[in-house]
Amino acid sequence: MEISEIRRPVVDDMQAVDRLILRRLESDVVLVNQIGHYIVSSGGKRLRPLAVLLAARACGYGGERHIDLAAIVEFIHTATLLHDDVVDGSKLRRSRDTANAVWGNEASVLVGDFLYSRAFEMMVDVNIMRVMDVMSHATNRIAEGEVMQLLNCNDPDTTEGRYMEVIERKTATLFEAGTRLGAVLAESPAAIERGMAEYGRSLGIAFQLVDDALDYSASDEQLGKNIGDDLAEGKPTLPIIRAMTAGNAEQRELLRVAIEGGGREHIDAVARVIAETDSIDYTAQLARGHAETAKAAVSVLPESPARAALIGLADFAVSRTY
Repeated sequence: MEISEIRRPVVDDMQAVDRLILRRLESDVVLVNQIGHYIVSSGGKRLRPLAVLLAARACGYGGERHIDLAAIVEFIHTATLLHDDVVDGSKLRRSRDTANAVWGNEASVLVGDFLYSRAFEMMVDVNIMRVMDVMSHATNRIAEGEVMQLLNCNDPDTTEGRYMEVIERKTATLFEAGTRLGAVLAESPAAIERGMAEYGRSLGIAFQLVDDALDYSASDEQLGKNIGDDLAEGKPTLPIIRAMTAGNAEQRELLRVAIEGGGREHIDAVARVIAETDSIDYTAQLARGHAETAKAAVSVLPESPARAALIGLADFAVSRTY
């Protein structure tokens, strides 16, 4: 499925989410408005709110609260982007200057805090304790994942297991929470809620694996950021971890030096080693396996256009080139 076809069952809902996001971004502090609108309108794929909307509709939910939850998930995601870019010192995202490059680190961190707190205000408005429970737990796990990633930086001995733990917490958790809440809103049986949580978790893992593969295989224009940013920041993601395992002694030493030093000096040489060890294919194959797990998880739902779109979304997550 093309992304436009995936969105079709919830196209009106997506438009309502966009309107709600713009409305709830409003603040009497001008800089909050400026940075909030800059990052939210920067052309993201909106896959997380899309997954929330599709999950709710696929579970048979007929109300409007999924609009609020989709916006909440997007606010939390946007807050993490603002904070990530400061921690990583990133200068480019989605083919635009990052907010911290334009307004500085201090403003970016504080507006990220605003978006987090606005998301929790909106959760209170929804007034469903289970929503608060799921989302508060999710944001806590995301923060833990960020800290774990920081501990892995510049460590060439980072294992595949440690890497997977980071992406499960840092990326998959928000997908999992969003699709679980689709089932919660629909008051679905426990088996369906578990299935939707597994769908979101596996989708999020597949999505991040592809992101990390693209960091060494896409072009700057396709990716919307500088290729090799992960290595420049000293992050040992799966392609380089796999290359460390599969490479010869000379290749491993090159990778070790590159990870420990960070920067861009070794990016071309590292990319060659990753290609020579088939580490992109290894990462892509693992991503496809998690996408298949996600697709199997929705078998707990009756057939519907929204369920078909969830399956299409899993395929899109691993077939995309950006």
